[in-house]
Amino acid sequence: MRVLVACEFSGMVREAFRKKDHDAWSCDLLDTEIPGQHIKDDVLKHLNDGWDLMIAHPPCTYLSNAGARFLYPSGILNKDRLKISMEAKMFFMELYNANIPLIAIENPVPSKVCGLPDYSQIIQPYYFGDMYQKKTCLWLKNLPPLIWFTDCKTVQSTKIAGNWFNKGGKDRQKNRAKTFQGIAEAMAEQWG
Repeated sequence: MRVLVACEFSGMVREAFRKKDHDAWSCDLLDTEIPGQHIKDDVLKHLNDGWDLMIAHPPCTYLSNAGARFLYPSGILNKDRLKISMEAKMFFMELYNANIPLIAIENPVPSKVCGLPDYSQIIQPYYFGDMYQKKTCLWLKNLPPLIWFTDCKTVQSTKIAGNWFNKGGKDRQKNRAKTFQGIAEAMAEQWG
């Protein structure tokens, strides 16, 4: 299967699919952290390159609830911020509407002002063996929801909640953007 992992610099999802013998490529404006099949370019230029599956991780800065507070500083609509959010939505929708048979898009809970389509599923890293909490939405086209294999009641008491992702200084945004190993492996196992 030809797999495009859009907006991925870490190489985590790409390598999980390659371990299952798929022809997987990551594509991002940044260099890849794990050497391998990586396209350093605008992913929109590569959507029609004959992929069977695309897993996309579009930037969430202007789409998610986390940034929504910047839309109304001091109770007044920030029109510049709203304009950037609408541009981010257009990019998301180009990925969502790509002519690729199987599509999964991953992002945090979106801000309602963006008007994204309803997501298909919410997952947590601790569902797949990583002891962290990070609510993640999946928009799925022609793919089944991921099935978790961890006893969530057992993990619930040991997971790391809160601000684990706020550490990292200048690399904070890059660290938050990485897919957890357990989720990457579940995607490759169940969708590959």
